[in-house]
Amino acid sequence: MIKVLIADDHPIVREGLKRIFAKEPHMEVAAEARNGREVLDMIASKELDIVLLDINMPGPSWLEVLKELKLRKPALPVIMLSMHKEEEYIVRALKTGASGYLTKESVMDELIQAIRKVSLGGKYVSSIVAEKLVDYLDTDTDAPLHRALSDREYEVMCLLASGKKTREIASELFLSSNTVSTYRARILEKMKMKNVAEIVQYAVKNNLLE
Repeated sequence: MIKVLIADDHPIVREGLKRIFAKEPHMEVAAEARNGREVLDMIASKELDIVLLDINMPGPSWLEVLKELKLRKPALPVIMLSMHKEEEYIVRALKTGASGYLTKESVMDELIQAIRKVSLGGKYVSSIVAEKLVDYLDTDTDAPLHRALSDREYEVMCLLASGKKTREIASELFLSSNTVSTYRARILEKMKMKNVAEIVQYAVKNNLLE
């Protein structure tokens, strides 16, 4: 029996996924989580074989949750569920330790297949995601500026672009305000920008905001 944790803050989505699993005799929903903190609590208290992790949830960012999850349970496979098709999300998720990445529009058709493959130690990406990865690998040297950022710098950049202040970012990422200011300076330097307004424009243009 493959025991699954569904992590999504929308009850309708969780119910839809549970209906899919109800038809599978060798799979069961062992736990549910509505945010990143609940995910980390569940992996500590439940016996699980797979985690389905939504990218857009309240609480810590999906990158933080994925990193912490893999730190605590490195052998526990994670499949990311997302509305995002942008290469940046896909590549960072896989580099951080995700075993699979599905867009929500492909979930119904491919979820069971993905879980079976990942539970056996494999990797899985949807056909849409695979096309995006090919495009990513085929890009020339004129790569987007944000690819030069570390994962933490990328997180801070997205939060700055979403309109959050230094103090708010520090609280969300459990950092000091001085550290966030340092990251902001690095981001501006690496991306050759003068201010946060340019970061906002860049993020909107490149579909980086969740």
